[in-house]
Order: sequence, then C-alpha cells, then structure tokens
Amino acid sequence: MNENAWVIGFDADDTLWHNETIFEQVHERYRALLGRHHDVATVDRTLFATEMRNLELYGYGVKGFMLSAIETAIELTQGKISADEIRELIGLGQEMLRHPVVLLDGVEEVLRTLAGDHRMILITKGDLRDQERKVMKSGLAQYFEAVEIVSEKNVGTYEQILSRRGIPAERFLMVGNSAKSDILPVLELGGAGVHIPYHLTWEAERVEELPADNPRFFCIENIRALPQLLATCRP
Repeated sequence: MNENAWVIGFDADDTLWHNETIFEQVHERYRALLGRHHDVATVDRTLFATEMRNLELYGYGVKGFMLSAIETAIELTQGKISADEIRELIGLGQEMLRHPVVLLDGVEEVLRTLAGDHRMILITKGDLRDQERKVMKSGLAQYFEAVEIVSEKNVGTYEQILSRRGIPAERFLMVGNSAKSDILPVLELGGAGVHIPYHLTWEAERVEELPADNPRFFCIENIRALPQLLATCRP
C-alpha cells in the first residue's frame, strides 16, 4: 500500500446520491393525508416514535418506514383509516423504491479521480435489496473494491470490516454526511472522518456537536473539495 494513500470508505445515501429528499417529499404527502385528523407536529412526533420503536425489528430503509407509517396512521385515526388510504400509503412506498438514483454534483468525477491512488470501499446501511438496487443503478460500483451493506454503522461494524479486510484503522478515512453513523465511530477506532453535510438530516442521525477539536476530523462543503483535502492530508 502506498504510504501516502488512504483506504477510503464512502457512505452512499446523501453522500453519493440523494435520498433524504425522497423521504421528505413522502413525509409531506403523509402529513396531508393525516391532516384532517391531527396537526403536523403530532403526526411527525408519533411517526418518529413509531420508527424508533420498530427499528430493531425492521432496520433502516423504505420498507421499515412504510410499515411504521401505516401503523402510525392506524393509531392516529383510531383505526378509522380506510383501505384506500392504506393502499395510497403502500403506493407511496413503492414509488420510493422505484425512484431513480440521482447522483450528487461532482460525485462520479471525484471517484474517478481518486480511484487510481486510493483503495475505496462503499459502506452503506439499510435494506439489502434496495441498497443493492441503488448501487447498481448508480453506475458507481466500478470505483469500489468492495461494497458493504450493513444493518447498523457503529464501532463494532467498522471494526469488523477493517479486520476482515486487513485495513489498519489509522489508514482508514470515512466520508459521509452523517456524523453519528459515518464519522464518530471511525474516529473512536483511531481512523479519520470527512463530514460532508447534506441539507436535510433525519432526526435519528443528528448529533448535538461535531468533534471539531479532533485533528483527524475534517469538514468540507461538497465532495468536489475531497481530492484537494486528501492531497494535503496524509495517513
């Protein structure tokens, strides 16, 4: 391995392609559907609580979200939601699963630039079938030596990936939009993290503050700035 080269892990959703905007669009339609029963704040609060309660059962992704959305709709309407309305909710989920994969600006150009000098791994969490679909539709798989689709992104998950692939933590750099899932666990292992904020963040992925005092933590506005950062930042 080149002593000046990182092994770079890339998050997928909202780092390489748009994802949370799709959920937000469906949230708006969901609020409108339940608007005759409850105010927006109540709908949002109840749905989020249901999602968190079901997370261990369903995991992350569209399917778990839609099951929680249907459960919440039944609860908030006291069982009065109609079959047609439930069918509409199912249709929203199917739309999400069919949604085209739209890359963020500059993503493919940057991956092409970095691929010649660094080992790169795609590490994403969520529903296996949906994440596989998005990776395939994105056209980006060619730039990664491996794709890891995991159920959770925490210290244990990253530790297993690095151990299995023989990657020293100090040479590993994770790039992602979620400080909670992409950055903090890797820093805890002694790796480095590059945070690229997305304009929307799911409530469950928010953290109160970033580790700005950690010398192995970096923050850039968009992925186009990554090659320049890596040119000056060595393992």
